[in-house]
Amino acid sequence: MEKNTDLMPKDKRLLPREGEEQARLFSWAQMAGGRYPELRLLFHIPNGGGRSKSEAGRFKMEGVKAGVPDLFLPVPRGVYSGLFIELKRRAGGRVSPEQKAWLEELRRQGYKAELARGWEEASEILKDYLEMN
Repeated sequence: MEKNTDLMPKDKRLLPREGEEQARLFSWAQMAGGRYPELRLLFHIPNGGGRSKSEAGRFKMEGVKAGVPDLFLPVPRGVYSGLFIELKRRAGGRVSPEQKAWLEELRRQGYKAELARGWEEASEILKDYLEMN
């Protein structure tokens, strides 16, 4: 999906942060639930964020893995077992090598796995996915 960069602020600090984009996406999902009731199953995988060393070590022992996508919709469509989305802000937001590797491997395992820049792009991915046969 191509973006019109003329519409983006020159200063990236004016753009919503990733967490704000995600909150907007879940707000949209709640409103769109009448048309797409499966969106009630969409959830966030709280894998990132700043943590102390001890907390990060505990989370790692409990199974947290670097690069796992932010969102999962456990609804099969077409040939796919479900949909994973790695959500970044509209501009900026680096995709790590681990995130790229997870998206590639999830695709090999039969999932649709996409990168979205901003909540609007993520909502389009979700709509397209839910409307496929």
